[in-house]
Amino acid sequence: MKNNRFRDFLKRKNIEVSARRYGIDALGAMAQGLFCTLLVGTIINTIGTQFGIGFLMNPVANIAGVDYTVGGLCTAMTGPGMAVAIGYALKCPPMVLFSLIPVGFAANGLGGAGGPLSVLFIAIIASEIGKMVAGETKVDILVTPLVTIGVGVALSAWWAPPIGALAMKVGNLIMWATELRPFMMGVLVSVIVGMALTLPISSAAICAAFQLTGLAGGAAVAGCCAQMIGFAVMSFKENKWGGFISQGIGTSMLQMGNIVKNPRIWIAPTLTAAITGPIATCIFKMQMNGAPVSSGMGTCGLVGQIGVYSGWVADVASGAKAAITTMDWMGLVLICFILPAVICPLINMGCRKLGWVKDGDLTL
Repeated sequence: MKNNRFRDFLKRKNIEVSARRYGIDALGAMAQGLFCTLLVGTIINTIGTQFGIGFLMNPVANIAGVDYTVGGLCTAMTGPGMAVAIGYALKCPPMVLFSLIPVGFAANGLGGAGGPLSVLFIAIIASEIGKMVAGETKVDILVTPLVTIGVGVALSAWWAPPIGALAMKVGNLIMWATELRPFMMGVLVSVIVGMALTLPISSAAICAAFQLTGLAGGAAVAGCCAQMIGFAVMSFKENKWGGFISQGIGTSMLQMGNIVKNPRIWIAPTLTAAITGPIATCIFKMQMNGAPVSSGMGTCGLVGQIGVYSGWVADVASGAKAAITTMDWMGLVLICFILPAVICPLINMGCRKLGWVKDGDLTL
């Protein structure tokens, strides 16, 4: 009887403890929060610097003695942006949703470089506990924010530093392994992150959580581009220009329904990722030294390419890189666009000859 009452309570509060709610909905929303803050801030700063736009380069606000540009203000709101996005995905009532702003700020700040993973865990727990108490008292306007913020900030102080440290260790291990074994890790990172991009989870959030940059970030970009450009080109016969654009600069996730019906359509873009990943790491030494979230974006809005470019600019400014070379540009264009557009359809032709893929299998 008690179990039934508790289940009814969770249902009434719209609390669904499931892999889909937390591993897909919340993670995907976190990536959107990252995009609207950190990533947009990075793009704004890059545009301002490259085109000499004073309004975007110069400080527009001074808060507690710290100067902020427009892009800097966006970046400063990364934690709150992620937390509110997660709360929205979890269908939090307004008082809980707005209370997640300081929770996200605390979790991201105390989590250090691994802040995004800290925000994911802590915002989920604070959201669900906040939903439990929301509307249950006559002083809801006080109780709900106090409980949500209290739980979130306490967990941030307790959990965020070790979660952030663990995320950094995992990310550093992946990047170290990629430096040590660029061929094998180029294949693995490219294939895994590329598949995550197409699955209904967030490759961008995964890359951000583990701070994937450097050669590993470059391999991740290659894998994402292999999926997006690969699906866009090989399905052009069925989907024409609308499908080409929606997949090529939108998301290959649009093919997920077709993959469920016929998983063999996934062979060509996945093998393409296995080919372009090590080409990126071993031949062109392509690195993602921009925002880590860009590593998991591929050609979505050309964010992956902007991230690679912004990393070049930062490296040149710091002296880590002498100049942006023709080889750099050649590698970026080949890895992100030309090779996936050529290799993926060729592999898919073989799949068609074997009878594994048929006309209409890729129709959106």
